[in-house]
Amino acid sequence: MSKLVAPHGGKGLVCCLLHGNERTAEQEKAKGLKKIQISARAKGDLIMMGIGGFSPLNGFMGKADWKGVVENFTMADGTFWPLPITLDVSKADADAIKVGDEVALEADGEIYATMKISEKFEMTDADKKWECEKVFKGEGEESADDKFWDIALKDHPGVQMVMKQKEVNLAGPVKVLSEGEYPAKYKGVYLTPAETRAMFEERKWSDVAALQLRNPMHRSHEFLAKIAIEVCDGVLIHSLIGNLKAGDIPAEVRVKAIDCLVENYFVKDNVIQAGYPLDMRYAGPREALLHATFRQNYGITKMIIGRDHAGVGDFYGLFEAQEIFDRIPTNLAEGKALKCMPLKIDWTFYCTKCDGMASLRTCPHTKDDRVILSGTKLRKALSEGKEVVDHFGREEVLVILRAYYATLTEKVEVKMQGAASGSAM
Repeated sequence: MSKLVAPHGGKGLVCCLLHGNERTAEQEKAKGLKKIQISARAKGDLIMMGIGGFSPLNGFMGKADWKGVVENFTMADGTFWPLPITLDVSKADADAIKVGDEVALEADGEIYATMKISEKFEMTDADKKWECEKVFKGEGEESADDKFWDIALKDHPGVQMVMKQKEVNLAGPVKVLSEGEYPAKYKGVYLTPAETRAMFEERKWSDVAALQLRNPMHRSHEFLAKIAIEVCDGVLIHSLIGNLKAGDIPAEVRVKAIDCLVENYFVKDNVIQAGYPLDMRYAGPREALLHATFRQNYGITKMIIGRDHAGVGDFYGLFEAQEIFDRIPTNLAEGKALKCMPLKIDWTFYCTKCDGMASLRTCPHTKDDRVILSGTKLRKALSEGKEVVDHFGREEVLVILRAYYATLTEKVEVKMQGAASGSAM
């Protein structure tokens, strides 16, 4: 019997991806269905439903689930879920579809799934604003009542994404037909929950931590992973390989950098590198909860949550993504509560007096003795062709990153928020 944490929701891994003759038949049927063009975000959500990463979801949410998740962190059946997973379409498309119809969901000329429509519900601008205020508004300076909407519409990619959604949401179960480019493009890195669970079982791991990455892995990330290795059976370095905002470093470059770090600075028996196919939502604390929820499906028991997890700008409190775990509902029916818990770690940095990596819990010295590390700070230095501060990253990794930046013909300005600069320490 497996010692790994059970998948979220109490139904095992719910995998909507078809295989073999069943997939071939559904692909043929899809050719005759009305085609709905979907966003990159929806494509990633579909693939996660396909491979069981979003268990127990088997489709896009209806209005009751959407409202419950946004307001109370629970779906209509009482299952914990932190972020809405919805599919928006134009009013014209919605008017051409009846409840009970089947449609084909298409992106970039490829049909990713079929879907049986169980519900249609309108999303007014007021609904979208309510969702944004509940999901994206945090405790940081830019989320203050008198600032949030002025700043968010210009600078918060998650808010921009929701406000640009079309007028109607479609709900219903899906049959997933494709994993897109990920299996070929990220061979050996793109792993399904079933595959990571098998790898953990083979290594006899039961208490496993995950390190979420959307930036190149610098010394602070390395330190976080090694703390987790000391207290758990092993660590999954789990990178987002879906879409990011402008100025972020592409997944293939980050994967190469992580490979270099693992090769040179980790005991390989204690770490696995993998990637997952979602787009970032930049929802800060709420996204930290989503990261823990789907990591449970991958077999993870502890989610490393450091400073400004999944943040953007100064919309969130520095450790709000840790604190939110103490506010979510836990008195839920069997299997419906979140079981992947946070591994909460304080500010980490290189201290010249300690002569090594440290945190506020271990280092007694002053800010002047510390090299503050952040992915944003690293990207800003590299994008502007500046020297990277000593002890910030491993030289082998910096060689890879500098080579990438040397290929760019257009530079994207990198905004330096308080959490990244260290001014908030």
